[in-house]
Amino acid sequence: MTSPYLSTSTTARAPGRERVIIRADRTVPGQDRILTPEALDFIVALNDLAARRRDALLADRAERRAAIGRGDDPTFLPETRHIRADPTWQCAPPAPGLVDRRVEITGPTERKMTINALNSGAATWLADLEDANQPAWRNVIEGQLNLYDAIRGRISFTSPEGKEYRVTAEHTPTIIVRPRGWHYDEKHLWVGPTPMVAAVVDFGLYFFHNARALLQRGRGPYFYLPKIESHLEARLWNDLFVLAQELLGIRRGTIRATVLIETITAAFEMEEILYELREHSAGLNAGRWDYLFSIIKNYRDRGPDFVLPDRAQVTMTAPFMRSYTEQLVRACHRRGVHAMGGMAAFIPNRRKPEVTENALARVRADKTREAGDGFDGSWVAHPDLVPICREVFDEHLGDRPNQLGRQREDVEPDDRSLLRLGIEDATITDAGVRTNIDVGIRYIEAWLRGNGAVAIHDLMEDAATAEISRSQIWQWRNAGVTTAEGNRVDTAWLQQIFDEVVAGLERFDGDRYDDARELFGQVALADEYPDFLTLPAYQRYVS
Repeated sequence: MTSPYLSTSTTARAPGRERVIIRADRTVPGQDRILTPEALDFIVALNDLAARRRDALLADRAERRAAIGRGDDPTFLPETRHIRADPTWQCAPPAPGLVDRRVEITGPTERKMTINALNSGAATWLADLEDANQPAWRNVIEGQLNLYDAIRGRISFTSPEGKEYRVTAEHTPTIIVRPRGWHYDEKHLWVGPTPMVAAVVDFGLYFFHNARALLQRGRGPYFYLPKIESHLEARLWNDLFVLAQELLGIRRGTIRATVLIETITAAFEMEEILYELREHSAGLNAGRWDYLFSIIKNYRDRGPDFVLPDRAQVTMTAPFMRSYTEQLVRACHRRGVHAMGGMAAFIPNRRKPEVTENALARVRADKTREAGDGFDGSWVAHPDLVPICREVFDEHLGDRPNQLGRQREDVEPDDRSLLRLGIEDATITDAGVRTNIDVGIRYIEAWLRGNGAVAIHDLMEDAATAEISRSQIWQWRNAGVTTAEGNRVDTAWLQQIFDEVVAGLERFDGDRYDDARELFGQVALADEYPDFLTLPAYQRYVS
């Protein structure tokens, strides 16, 4: 069928294929289907637009972080007050396939996981090329291949044990792809002397190969944008969207993007971010785990008022987290777009009924709070949680596809409340220290073997929760805190806990625990705080 989103006009692509250098140790089967000469021309044109501006924005991040470290807290921006004050502007209305998003399943684009997501019964699928994906060259290419085949209805998988996986659902979720954040380079693809921007590679290859096919199927090229720290970073994304649509002759405004508000600085610019993307906006998401990571990261050396307690004690009912989520719903609905809830990390265990019962109860409570606050849908990490999330939102939405009409005028925009980090009866415990080290090492070990989303102690962990684990260890040690049991969190004591955790692990042939312990120690105990744990891991260990 002909889609109204397709244009008959085209703009010539700038030649770029001869400038690309592929620096991969091996060729991935099917790679030539993705890295076609035309696709390389396309992503080079996007990279030419983005690279220098991305570098400048990363420098701005560093300057802003340094200012926070000196005591200069973020506030609502005075220079963009006119955007917030103007009640007339609206974002684009929801695009086809994004009107009802009451249940979104998230997960990596590994082939079996792709099929499971498509069979899950969720309304949408966050196909994750970022925190749930270890960016080995094989994973980068295979993720694109799997999405390509899934969109065309020809994906299948046979496990080494002979089990066959096929898409059997009559209605499959709308696909929303999450590319890597601005901080990542794609070390396997270079333009001259410089690696390409990984976000451009992920976005560009997916868009080039699939935009028209999606539109012909009544959907569109939709994205989740991670790790954004300012409205200027959203502006760069918008400029990329405009160029990409122009180059392929696709109508401007076809792309839609949901921004994850998962950094503390972005929380002060939510309406500005929507404004920059307004013709391409599909809303905002409360990315809770990265949000906590960002708070720790930015306030890591600001003293005891900014030291968060054990991760398990920082719930979504904490006052500063309530402020963040309620202001997010207000901003989205005021501008006519979806507010999406965050991830409940609890997952069922089919071999342990009591674990499953607890997981379902915790997820129900979490989703009930979100639906009651006005969110239009929420995330789950496991297909078994789709029915309970849908049930909760069905109860609140009834026949409505969303809650966009609920304006949350009762919520007062308050930048100071976002930084009132106190939690009643909060403590840092020996168990909290040990859990962070245990989860961090276990996750990194799995990541080094190619897995980006890992079930650990009946919780679904990805890079965001590993970042919290190592960041809390770094902050607690550097702040010289003492646990509730009386142990001073210093290097010697932490090394002892490292030894005990590793000694208690069940080892197996080919495990990467020794490398994981070394890397976790590198990012948790360094004198200078590394911005992301995955960056040194990517450079050192991933091929």
